[in-house]
Amino acid sequence: MTVTTSSSAELGNLTQFEYLALNSPLNLSDGHARQALTSSQVRIIDDLPGLWAEAVKLPVEEVEASAKQAYFELLGQSSFPSGRVLSCYSSSVAMEIFARSLATEVDTIGLIHPTFDNIPDILRGVGLRLVPVEEDALHAGDLPGELLSQLGCVFVTTPNNPTGRVLPAERLRRLAEQCAEHDVVLTLDTSFRGFDTDAHYDHYAILRDSGCRWVVIEDTGKLWPTQELKIGFLVSSENVGLPVREIYSDILLGVSPVIMGMIRRFSEDAAGGGLAELHQFIARNRSVLRSVLAGVPGVSFPDTHSRASVERLHVGDRQGLEVWSRVQDFNVFVLPCQKFHWARPHEGDHLLRIALSRSESAVRGAAEALRTVLLQG
Repeated sequence: MTVTTSSSAELGNLTQFEYLALNSPLNLSDGHARQALTSSQVRIIDDLPGLWAEAVKLPVEEVEASAKQAYFELLGQSSFPSGRVLSCYSSSVAMEIFARSLATEVDTIGLIHPTFDNIPDILRGVGLRLVPVEEDALHAGDLPGELLSQLGCVFVTTPNNPTGRVLPAERLRRLAEQCAEHDVVLTLDTSFRGFDTDAHYDHYAILRDSGCRWVVIEDTGKLWPTQELKIGFLVSSENVGLPVREIYSDILLGVSPVIMGMIRRFSEDAAGGGLAELHQFIARNRSVLRSVLAGVPGVSFPDTHSRASVERLHVGDRQGLEVWSRVQDFNVFVLPCQKFHWARPHEGDHLLRIALSRSESAVRGAAEALRTVLLQG
């Protein structure tokens, strides 16, 4: 069923748009991994009884430590503070714990703009006032001192969702130094880190050396098609000065050691070549999408250097929400981008976001449906 543009605008957040797509074979809306398992990943799933037996036999602390070591080192984060990593059911749960902790000490936060809207929604939900930090300004140089003096926290998504833009090491170093100078908590959401080797420099070494107070949210859920069996890691500095552990203990005791064991095995598989294979897979799907839509008048891809598992499509003079509605006639679901621009939604009026962690046939089928709709004007 096609949803009209007017009713679509009333759906609320992006996750509600994603719910509509869950049962479609051409669901290219949410950024979760939904491609087929590789042959080596199938063997890991076949060994779930062994992972269960291991989780029963070994101390939870040992299972958890080996999973963290494998995951963080896979992505170049060898300086991660193993004793200050809290394991959550998902990155959104980690975000909620962080937000509740931050709100005990801070009332205003500078948030990267644009970014996925559940971040501003969660932050606003605990009473924080949000100030947009424009992505271009963040990458261009130092943030103004007068801005930092108003903030208790700066929150950056890197690689960013939906743009795929990575904060380079030198920019992170300088931003962390500025946050230390102004006693501002620096928070990073690195949920898409695994897709871009430019984001594999050791963030934790830079954060540690800066002396700033910091929090990092990591996520395994975007990398591997594990049917929502995933871990969100909430990592904080020794001097963070927030009741992170206390609020964590209010919400959960821990996560399943079976899932931890699975994450360790998937991380080891990725380190043995699986991550490079994933990068090639996403690059192929990006190429398929761009080639099918090549030559459609007014259509462009603004994030030319993105390696993330999502891709933005500028639909020219058309309204993205209208295109989103019309492609549902083909049972295709993507995301309109207004909600990513949480401070100024009109900036996303002509943009769609398309998930690439899908089978090549799904990406091609959705792209062909988009081409049909777009050529109709």
